[in-house]
Amino acid sequence: MKVTELLRDKIESFPDGFVFSYDEFGIDADKESAFKKAMSRLVKSGIIERLSKGRFYKPMKGIIGNLRPDEYEIVKDLLFENRKTVGYITGLGIFNHLGLTTQMSSIIQIGANFDKKQLRRGKYTIKFIRQWNNITRSNIYYLQLLDSIRFIKNIPDTTIEQSFNRLVFLIGELSEKEIIAFTELALKYPPSTRSLTGALLEKLEYNSFANKLLKSLKQTTNFKIDISTDLIKDKQKWKI
Repeated sequence: MKVTELLRDKIESFPDGFVFSYDEFGIDADKESAFKKAMSRLVKSGIIERLSKGRFYKPMKGIIGNLRPDEYEIVKDLLFENRKTVGYITGLGIFNHLGLTTQMSSIIQIGANFDKKQLRRGKYTIKFIRQWNNITRSNIYYLQLLDSIRFIKNIPDTTIEQSFNRLVFLIGELSEKEIIAFTELALKYPPSTRSLTGALLEKLEYNSFANKLLKSLKQTTNFKIDISTDLIKDKQKWKI
């Protein structure tokens, strides 16, 4: 069977929107040149699309053309190392997913425990945001919520108060056991995040957890967050 036919059969088994690299095919070194030429022909024919150098995807058909892969597919290889979770998607894509904004972006943000320069994949810019907690599959959602609080001023097409109300709703859906884990993770975030998270937990009447965050704050520090006393009654207490 020709290389192109082998590629077609393999690609047909992929789900729409699936991102893949050369490694997916296990091609022998002596067939590498023919393989790359066959891939180029498949791109020209529209069967696959090129995401960036050495990375391709099987396009998902939309009403007015092919749809881009979702953010996870674009960066999935950056989220794991030896099958261990080392990063998670955050930023505007998650703000959209959580119902905090309707906007999307060509910038994809990844929370990680390491510093790394931004990189490009086709038209997408991938940026890395410092995360101080260990990242596990079980705590990613809590970290995404905390990132939303951390960057609440930067969420587009909304107001801080609208975002705060949405976060109150989302965090209010957590169980008390989940709130314990959420609070422990919050303690490693910057002071302004701990302050707003504490005020939010107090609003939900999780007073013992709110006080834990309050005790972690310096009493001489103030945070400029434009939010009304209708939402946070004791703004002075939280230095907001």
